[in-house]
Amino acid sequence: MSRLVYETHMHTPLCKHAEGEPEEYARVAWDKGLKGIVVTCHSPLPDGISSSVRMDEEQLPLYLDMIQRAREAWAGRVDVRAGMESDYFPGTEGYIEKLHKRMDFHHVLGSVHPHIKEYRLRYYQGDWQAFHRQYFQSLADAAETGLFDTMAHPDIVKNIGHEDWNVDVLWTDILRALDRIAKAGVAMELNTSGINKTLPEMNPGSRMLAAMCERGIPVVVGADAHIPQRVGDDFSKAYDLLEQAGFTTISYFLERKRHELAITEARASLMQGVSDAG
Repeated sequence: MSRLVYETHMHTPLCKHAEGEPEEYARVAWDKGLKGIVVTCHSPLPDGISSSVRMDEEQLPLYLDMIQRAREAWAGRVDVRAGMESDYFPGTEGYIEKLHKRMDFHHVLGSVHPHIKEYRLRYYQGDWQAFHRQYFQSLADAAETGLFDTMAHPDIVKNIGHEDWNVDVLWTDILRALDRIAKAGVAMELNTSGINKTLPEMNPGSRMLAAMCERGIPVVVGADAHIPQRVGDDFSKAYDLLEQAGFTTISYFLERKRHELAITEARASLMQGVSDAG
């Protein structure tokens, strides 16, 4: 059986909090039976917004060069493509739109990062549950911009003010956001790195996954790798969660176009690919 699965969420040292070159991420992808990777490092933002955790604008050519070098080194084995994880922060939409037009990305993740200083200063007023509600408003606002293919780690806010996180209290707000995202036609991510966070479960959790399935929202699986060893991490567990929620397919993006793959085929492909790599 041929390799079928792409890993479409990973980083580079340019974001200042990741390790390893794209060639190293490709190596792990090969060992884990993946067909390809789409590198999606954190985009620059204007006015120095959270500049300590993202690449600088002048590093964009270097970013593309790094990915091209890995693409050439792994040609014929791992399909290496360029993508971007771009933040949604109100007021920067025009900047992000121009950024995306500067290069041919294959997958653009849209992220609301509620833990960055600028977001918290704007929206946290001493009430964590109100902050959680605002996050889901922002997530839907981001989807409606049309700037992004997939909304990344879509309940990551649960790790901030986690002692006040209450899905029951927020459920109406979550469903309202999901209705808007479904109408916008944007995919959502199941991010396996959530297992390693303060509230140790994937992003999003199983209840939200089931609601996404009910609305026909496509799901992209990503490990959010900041070190090469995490490429493709826990994909099998992610497939289990998706099937339990009612999904039968996963999605991935190439040339900003969505492709579907049956979960059963994805699982079998990874198992066979690992066998071949060994």
